[in-house]
Amino acid sequence: MARVLVDTPLPHLDRPFDYLVPDELRDDVHEGCRVKVRFAGRMVDGFVAELVEESEHDGRLAPIAKAVSPEPVLSPAVITLARAVADRWAGTLSDVLRLAVPPRQARVEAQPSGPVDGDLPQVTDDGWQLWPQGPAFVAALAAGERPRACWSALPNRDPARAMAEACLATLHAGRGSIVCVPGVRDVARWDAVFTEVLGKGRHVVLTGGEKPAERYRSFLAVARGAVQVVLGTRAAAYAPVKDLGLVALFDDGDDLFAEPRAPYPHAREVLLTRAVQESTAVLVGGFARTPEAQSLVDSGWCAEIVAEATTRRRAWPRLDVTDGSVDGGAPARLPHEVFKAIRAAEGPVLVQVPRRGYRSSLACQACREPARCATCSGPLGQAGPSAPLACRWCGTVAADWACPACGGTTVRATSIGHRRTAEEYARAFPDREVVTSGGDTVLDTVGHEALVVLATPGAEPVAAGGYELVVLMDTWLMLGRDDVRVVEESHRRWFNALALARETATAIAVGDPAVLQALVRADPTGLAAQELADRAATHLPPIGRLATVDGDAETLAALGARSWTPNTEVLGPVPHEEGERLVLRAPRREGAELARSLQQVQAERSAAKLTPVRVRIDPLGF
Repeated sequence: MARVLVDTPLPHLDRPFDYLVPDELRDDVHEGCRVKVRFAGRMVDGFVAELVEESEHDGRLAPIAKAVSPEPVLSPAVITLARAVADRWAGTLSDVLRLAVPPRQARVEAQPSGPVDGDLPQVTDDGWQLWPQGPAFVAALAAGERPRACWSALPNRDPARAMAEACLATLHAGRGSIVCVPGVRDVARWDAVFTEVLGKGRHVVLTGGEKPAERYRSFLAVARGAVQVVLGTRAAAYAPVKDLGLVALFDDGDDLFAEPRAPYPHAREVLLTRAVQESTAVLVGGFARTPEAQSLVDSGWCAEIVAEATTRRRAWPRLDVTDGSVDGGAPARLPHEVFKAIRAAEGPVLVQVPRRGYRSSLACQACREPARCATCSGPLGQAGPSAPLACRWCGTVAADWACPACGGTTVRATSIGHRRTAEEYARAFPDREVVTSGGDTVLDTVGHEALVVLATPGAEPVAAGGYELVVLMDTWLMLGRDDVRVVEESHRRWFNALALARETATAIAVGDPAVLQALVRADPTGLAAQELADRAATHLPPIGRLATVDGDAETLAALGARSWTPNTEVLGPVPHEEGERLVLRAPRREGAELARSLQQVQAERSAAKLTPVRVRIDPLGF
């Protein structure tokens, strides 16, 4: 008999079911393979979780209808992980398995995954020399130990090389590694470094953006044990690595690590769960540090790998802060300090602009009233110098716009995007090439020539040899967003931009010096500690557990009156987008119980054939 994990979206049926294995399929049905079974009157896909001698079911068992493939693509370790992830985020096992196992490609499955020839390169720790604890961490990995660390990376020291050296040391101990980075642009850069350090063919890349055949080929190489090192985006967190010895994550604050599909897990928490279940080493790194990473350090679960203060200050570019004003006058769009520094620069200059587009926010020139759409009351914007005014929500063109407050017909920009800023810089520096990176056009790299690169946060290209000058424009605009994590997220993007500078580079931030002291001191860990303390005061994650439930008003009113955990706070319901939202906040120790209660809600509604509510636990917006 076979215990089958059936692919069903119904929460009240989120459990394995027993099926008979027909005699003609005994040679093809293995633990972890794909099968088809009849379930609820229709044929559905499933995975064989295990083969058992007896069933706990008293009735007659249905037979497995078809063995789709004898290939064992779902390992027991990944099943255990998927179950834990589903329970942690109040989801179903089938939803998690869709994230963990890519679709089958029959032609790829028929091809072998050969082992890599040749000896492993010798273990090196060259990429860790600036950190006093770094060489010892690598040595511990090579010795088969399981150290856990939060690592504060530095500019001009490629984090990809340090991570690759950690993976190489883990390979020498006979164990594998998973390394997750935010996006495919990062994977492309890190892939070349991993190949150089580990040797060709010793790692695979797993991302959701790969072609299906390539992704499945890489997945099979890992599942078959031919390759033990996986580099990828959040999709790689579930890779079935044999003898997993290290899970690593870089820049864990990036929202790309948050899965946009149910049950909305975060790759950092998935990897930490694996580390506990499979007893692996842990490495969480970044140029900035999140409150979640800081909580691991404060609890003693992770050690710190940080450079000494003098080394850290020498590595980061010297930062000056200006509010853009001169002798008490109004702030200038292009401050004199920035103008003078760009003029003096002989190499590439990076200018980070908070908003993409041209003129993304407009107001009446006469009375300063925000310019709104007459159709839906959305904000008006302008996509280009010759483009008409149009609504950013519904796209309606406002050809004959007039201010309803004063009747004025002229608008001014209250928020300028990177394309409009590029026009201003081109006029100010006619002898320099000005290029943009953001929106639909993102540059990966630029040369070492004296050009000005205007980029939105996260779209900064890497310059050959590093940038001579980094300018952070309009920092007040990034801090003005309505987001609980606005300080953390803004500083993460600023630190990442500053990390692209070359040695002895300088930097200028346009904003309030009082709120940018973490940048001035080059102290991301101090900022993370302060952010964690603020979250402790408000009982927000990672100190507490927080769940949002979206649905209609009647349903949420009933859930608001429901009994949850002993110390759960019920906030709302409040209006939210197309419906209403209920917020549940509980102490961390009651998080598992709260998740179980939310799973029970979904199961009850599923059994009663009611519309499901949308549940998210610890979403990034809190």
